[in-house]
Parts: sequence; structure tokens; C-alpha cells
Amino acid sequence: MAVPTAGTGVLRRKASRSGYVGAVKPFLLLAVRGEDAAADNEYDSFLSLSGLGESELRRVRLERRALGDVDLGEWSGTLLGGGPFNYTDPEDLKTPVQRRVEADLHALLDRVVSEDFPFLGACYGIGALGRHQGAVLGRRFAEPVGAVEITLAPPGRRDPLLGRLPASFEAFTGHKEAISQLPDHAVLLASSAGCPVQAFRVGANVYATQFHPELDLPGLHTRIEVYKHAGYFDPDQADEIKAQVTRSDITWPPAILRGFVARYGQDRQPRAQAG
Repeated sequence: MAVPTAGTGVLRRKASRSGYVGAVKPFLLLAVRGEDAAADNEYDSFLSLSGLGESELRRVRLERRALGDVDLGEWSGTLLGGGPFNYTDPEDLKTPVQRRVEADLHALLDRVVSEDFPFLGACYGIGALGRHQGAVLGRRFAEPVGAVEITLAPPGRRDPLLGRLPASFEAFTGHKEAISQLPDHAVLLASSAGCPVQAFRVGANVYATQFHPELDLPGLHTRIEVYKHAGYFDPDQADEIKAQVTRSDITWPPAILRGFVARYGQDRQPRAQAG
């Protein structure tokens, strides 16, 4: 089954929350969360923090159906959210849905990377791109749910998307697996004290972050409740974690989303090249 397309032309609008006027193609959001509360909150967060409207950000829930053929020419770019799947789960414990999602994403990334098509993966997305590109994935650098300090590497400070952020900033994380080593062709953009690869880039336009640029405080509270029994933390610690993250200052990560939309959302403008 094919994904919903943008139609034969491009969308027209007077103005959107992102401030653009004119002809643009929508963005494609790939989601893998099976719980409706978390899935819908994730979509709402991508909408509100990117500034896109629903007609400008089309969602496909991969845990519900196969991705099918994607005509990249119909889209401004692709976003991939997080979820409970892990690439380092034992193969014999992966469900048929999880294996099918991995195969769908691998096939899509074959084309995304070869065409250097705009892509931004968050959390599960860094595992998808990392595995596709030959990065070393493991459980050593897992991080608990909460806020961590992210530090930009020199290429990150020069990067068109991340370079608009301070050299250090706070972001929300919470993951069971992480990349410990990137392939030589990948560009390390950011790290944290507990996780050596918080963001990287392949080519000029293919990005992934371990932290969540789409996540605000209400969204994290929702995910804490939804995944209370998913092994990320002791369920009895949920209220304590909520109190801790409430004291965080998460203001900069959404700038990555807005920058991604600004850079790729206007079909009539050429793409800028990464430094």
C-alpha cells in the first residue's frame, strides 16, 4: 500500500504557523508508537514545535501497516519519530511487526541516503540510520528519561541546522540503546557526557538525533505515563521523574525542527549545503 501522496501538484496556502507563503510540498512523518496516547501526542508535538499544519505534515503509522512505495519527489522531507522498538533487541524476540518496520525503513533509507534526500530521525530514528550506515549499536550508552546537557562538536557548530543552537543546551532523552561508534563517512555533530553520539549527519541533508527535538514538557509527561511499565525506569519513580524534568530548561531543541522546515520546506528554493 502506498503512502498518502501530496497529489499531482504542491500545496497552496496563504500562511502557515511556520511563516511561509507560497507553494510547498508536505513533509512525511513516519511513526512507530503503538499506543494511541503516545502516538497522537508525538504527532501533535511535531506539528506545534515545527510550525507545520496537518496538511503540511502527513503521518504514517508504520506499526499499523507497511510503508509501501514512497515517491520522494512528492515530499519536502521525511521525519522519523521514536518508539519502543530497539534494533539491539534479540532477533528471536522481535515481533513480525518490528521486523517489517525495520525492513521498510532500511529500504527507504537506501533511497534517502543515495539521493541525499532531507531526513531527520529522532531517538529510534538514530538507530535506524545508524544501523543502515554501519554504526555500532549497543546498550552501553543508554540514558534514563530526563534532561541531559548536549554539547555540539566542531562540525555541529558549523552545521546549517544545529549551528543555530548554543554550543551546549539541554534536551530530553530516554533510550535503551545508542551508537557507540560511527562509520568514517558519518559526521559527528553532538555528544553528551553519557552518550558519545547525540547527533550525526550523512551527506548534506540526512540527519539523526538521539535526543528529542520534537519533545516538550507536556509531551514528556505523557510518555512517562504511557511507558511507565516499559522498562525505562521503575514505575514508582514516575512522579519523581516528572518533578525533575519540570525544573529543566528545554528551549533550544525545537529550533532543529524549525530549521529543518525552513531549509527544506520551500520547494522553489535550492537546498543549502552543509559545511
